[in-house]
Amino acid sequence: MIGHYQKTCQQRVDACLAALFTPPLPALARIYEAMRYSVMIGGKRVRPLLVYAACEALEGDLAEADGAACAVELIHAYSLVHDDLPAMDDDDLRRGQPTTHKAFDEACAILAGDGLQSLAFEVLSQAAHNPANPVVRLEMLGVLARAAGSAGMVGGQAIDLESVARKLDQSALELMHRHKTGALIEASVVLGALASGHATEARLTALRQYAQAIGLAFQVQDDILDVESDTATLGKTQGADIARDKPTYPALLGLEQAKTYALALRDQALEALKLFGSAADPLRALACYIVERRH
Repeated sequence: MIGHYQKTCQQRVDACLAALFTPPLPALARIYEAMRYSVMIGGKRVRPLLVYAACEALEGDLAEADGAACAVELIHAYSLVHDDLPAMDDDDLRRGQPTTHKAFDEACAILAGDGLQSLAFEVLSQAAHNPANPVVRLEMLGVLARAAGSAGMVGGQAIDLESVARKLDQSALELMHRHKTGALIEASVVLGALASGHATEARLTALRQYAQAIGLAFQVQDDILDVESDTATLGKTQGADIARDKPTYPALLGLEQAKTYALALRDQALEALKLFGSAADPLRALACYIVERRH
């Protein structure tokens, strides 16, 4: 199921994203080219998939979730561009291609990331491809801003940089990843629910529990793949976290225990969806995909 669903959602969000990178002036051609490159060179589109799946789970109209799907992918892409910079993780490969600062230059990459972040909020604020109700759109903007900012993803990256060569316990490691990876994953699910127009408090609580579990599971599986996979399959440098002496779940728990923990988090996510019917099956399939993926 997930393969067909993923392809359908990828095609939908990619069509919306591709329309965003036409430069309004010839002088802006290079920065728009770098922005397009950063977003359109590939990617699993997990966050847009979660937006669409959450909207479907609440029987919403996907046309009103397109803006949120684009916005979370733009934020994700911007974060990767900045994370790959020499001052951060100093990576040369992303999605099997040269990172943005390698394909263009460092200054252009910084500006491209800045442009993608701003574009995310512009897209989410507009009536087109979002709920018509401006109050709902304002709430969605707040959700994305909190998830992307210093109390969310940016804060998680700061903790990550401060944790190099340090020994973290499991609680501290999870705190870092609930911010760095989990915050935007949770926002993706919440935004999809809000876009549906049918988000009750009980449903939002359940969906947040689901998202928090898969957010951690995603990072645990990433850490496992950094050990088990290879550069060609990952599309980024295998073993980079080990080489940088970053704290990871396999290093803390051992590889087999990390795999067991990823499966336990998947089960927590599935349990959180028990009040939903078959409309939430794409969310269930995504929870399984996250811990089964090989790249």
